[in-house]
Amino acid sequence: MMSLGEAVHLESSDDGHVATITLDQPDRRNALSREINAGITEALDVIEDDEVYADARCVVIEGSGGSFSAGGDIEAMIEGLEGDMPLDERVRALERRTNQLMARLVSFPLPTIALVDGPAVGAGANLAIACDMQLATADAAFGFVFRQVGLSIDAGTSYLLPRIVGENVAQELVLTGDIIGADRAADLGLVNHVYPSEEFDERAEEFVEKIVAGPPVAMRHMKRLIGEGLDKSLEQALTDEATAQGIVFQTDDHAEGVSAFFEDREPEYEGR
Repeated sequence: MMSLGEAVHLESSDDGHVATITLDQPDRRNALSREINAGITEALDVIEDDEVYADARCVVIEGSGGSFSAGGDIEAMIEGLEGDMPLDERVRALERRTNQLMARLVSFPLPTIALVDGPAVGAGANLAIACDMQLATADAAFGFVFRQVGLSIDAGTSYLLPRIVGENVAQELVLTGDIIGADRAADLGLVNHVYPSEEFDERAEEFVEKIVAGPPVAMRHMKRLIGEGLDKSLEQALTDEATAQGIVFQTDDHAEGVSAFFEDREPEYEGR
């Protein structure tokens, strides 16, 4: 396990295919403090650039101590109110920290999965939905609660939330600030699956293993194309898909997939 400061830990699975980022400030319910923001960003950099993580096929983000992330850093908000930092500097600081993190996570080339246990609220909810997939325990709770501290939305809410739940529901969630349970979150599409708490670790591991068993090169293109799809015309989407397919046609994994299909066996993809 690699510790990125005291607030975030990074660990690789035995086969190197899964990189797990753990938020570890349970006393602050893993709020997106400066330390956690910096730690997640550094972890993503390590996963993408360090040879130790060259075999990584999936990134998992989780929180410790029964919380995923309780949103913005209240202590930093108090410092902002009591301090004398000019307004434009406070805005730039926000852009440097949370906004850059969200943009980095959304565009990260590997599939990302949030494991949500306990509260994921405010910017913490955005951290979860910035991932490609979300798995929740029955005890998970979601809320876009910016209004509770007299703030407008940030951390990518206006981009991420309507794409998942639609504009009407997004308006309701941010204007009421209601906190919703795991089942309601699943009904709205905020999470992919809800598992009983006592089965969560096993079921989540099975789900992650299904993701990492896929063809890595092809799946990177799948993630990218789906992420870009809503911002394209149909014609552009079709062209980009064909271009990606032309790249994947040349991979050993494609040949392995075809062979496995005709031999009626599970393919063994190696990412080449």
